[in-house]
Amino acid sequence: MKNVIFPVLVTFALLPLSNLVAQEAPTSISSPNKRIKLDVSLTQDGSPQYAVQYDGKPLVLESKLGLKLATRSDLEKGLSIIGTSTRGHDDTWTPVTGERSTVRDHYNELTVDLADQGSQDVRLQIKFRAYDQGTAFCYHFPAQSDGEAFTISEELSQFRFTGDHFCWDTKDPQAVYRRVRISQVGADSERPLLVEVADGPYVALGEARLVDYARLRFKTLSQPNTFGIELGSEVTATAPYQSPWRYIMIGDTPGELIEHNELLPNLNDPCAIDDPSWIKPGKVIRSELNTKTVKQTIDWAKKIGASYVLIDAGWYGPENDHNSDATTITIDPRRYSGELAMQEVIDYAKEYDIGIILYVNRRALEKQLDDLLPLFQKWGVAGIKFGFVNVGSQKWTKWVHDSVRKCADYKMIVDIHDDYRPTGWSRTYPNLLTQEGIKGNETMPTPEENVTLPFTRYLCGAADYTVCYYSPRIHTTRAHQLAASIVYYSPIQLLFWYDKPRNFNDTPEMEVFKKLHTTWDDTKVIQGDIGKFITTARRNGKQWFVGSMNAGERRQLNIPLNFLEPGMKYTASIHSDASPEGDLPKEVKSQSMTVTSETILTADMASNGGQAIVLSPLED
Repeated sequence: MKNVIFPVLVTFALLPLSNLVAQEAPTSISSPNKRIKLDVSLTQDGSPQYAVQYDGKPLVLESKLGLKLATRSDLEKGLSIIGTSTRGHDDTWTPVTGERSTVRDHYNELTVDLADQGSQDVRLQIKFRAYDQGTAFCYHFPAQSDGEAFTISEELSQFRFTGDHFCWDTKDPQAVYRRVRISQVGADSERPLLVEVADGPYVALGEARLVDYARLRFKTLSQPNTFGIELGSEVTATAPYQSPWRYIMIGDTPGELIEHNELLPNLNDPCAIDDPSWIKPGKVIRSELNTKTVKQTIDWAKKIGASYVLIDAGWYGPENDHNSDATTITIDPRRYSGELAMQEVIDYAKEYDIGIILYVNRRALEKQLDDLLPLFQKWGVAGIKFGFVNVGSQKWTKWVHDSVRKCADYKMIVDIHDDYRPTGWSRTYPNLLTQEGIKGNETMPTPEENVTLPFTRYLCGAADYTVCYYSPRIHTTRAHQLAASIVYYSPIQLLFWYDKPRNFNDTPEMEVFKKLHTTWDDTKVIQGDIGKFITTARRNGKQWFVGSMNAGERRQLNIPLNFLEPGMKYTASIHSDASPEGDLPKEVKSQSMTVTSETILTADMASNGGQAIVLSPLED
């Protein structure tokens, strides 16, 4: 067994259960690289708590753990530790889609058995993991002697920091982030929650493997510098049962934090689809709701190498009308621009190996999903975009994940829109290719908002940002949007969101969109500062893409290419702001040069600008 740590209580394994006594000294676990150490202990009143150190310094001070139950005595105090066990784990796995072609899953795990004081019956287990990328814990209910059904009314998990650090708070999945002190956050803070530890690392708090539980949000407690948890509803369950993971992701820099985001999928179960080869990532273009335009959009998709065309809301009637029937093609009168021959456009798209994705509002999905899936499969539909799903409560959390499972049975890919945010479950059901839960281009965000997203929302997974290009409403340069398609990860990347086929002009910078991949073999964050700038490099095969996004002021960034294979020559196609002064936002300057791993390029960007680079190896 690899990397197993027995920090304390090794003698427990040698004692009969009747001889075990309450544990007073803390138990500990460390990350494989030893930089992270997590201690578990009980307070004098028998309340479980944990603390985290990073590089030998306190990061999270002793923080309470526990649960309030509606139907049994609470699991928050009067407890004894009657046993612990440890194990190490180290392997790699291959995601169907991802930011890396292989993911290492390397951790040390500690399980703590808790019982009522004076009892030897395990009432609750708390599992802790320590990765090089951070720590996590969850609650596990073993089979109970007094019955198996229970209701969690409140989760008491806390995160107590060493000071009133700055953090990045938003109250809505599609709202602006604000940089405030922990004491100023208040209630209802969305996850992940980014904390800038003074003179220390960057930390992201969140949850992983949320499938049949209520969503959490964070709240500031009266205890100084401490976050607690608000659940979206009570949780009803039957033992054995395990809660979602609560994670503390850690990075020395904001960019390193992004590179540590494999923590979330590692906290989820392996792929549950026996043969996921039908799941196809790719670029997507949205179409208007008439046969002629859909066919034109399919032609456009072929030109830029897109894999899908999205037929968005309104094709089966007003999406917010409970009487609209998604088994019919009945155009919403407010969106009517001509007849839509659905089967004809699906068949036309198939001729070019392009799939059709259909938008369906949750009102129709809740009533008709079991009828729609075999019907859509018969039509030849490739996937469904879920609209306006309910989030928060255990009921709707379970509903949406059950629906994704059903879609997998019919080989349908899924894009969940509106307030849903990922917790790594795409590892288990990779047909869930992307989701919204982001302040994307629908709202025309500022450059500062755009350059905040990689360090906040994207920490928890892929996002359907809906990249724009020709739209006059965007607040950035076109080079900024080119770079966004690289910096922002989504296995199905929506491009040209507000654009029409007639807008398309096959200019040199379209090389970025034509060659763009949406799933990657390697990802590196070269540099970044939250809300100011970022440079991300991504590799697919031997080809690298580098995106730089800027905000706030004109900025020049050096971009070392030391991630390239030494000794090889590459052609660098560079697409940047035509005017770094910002007076030509619709123009892109394109140039080409030969580079090596020793080359340092410069991104000279407007205050709302960017730069995109495609690096292709020169053949001998």
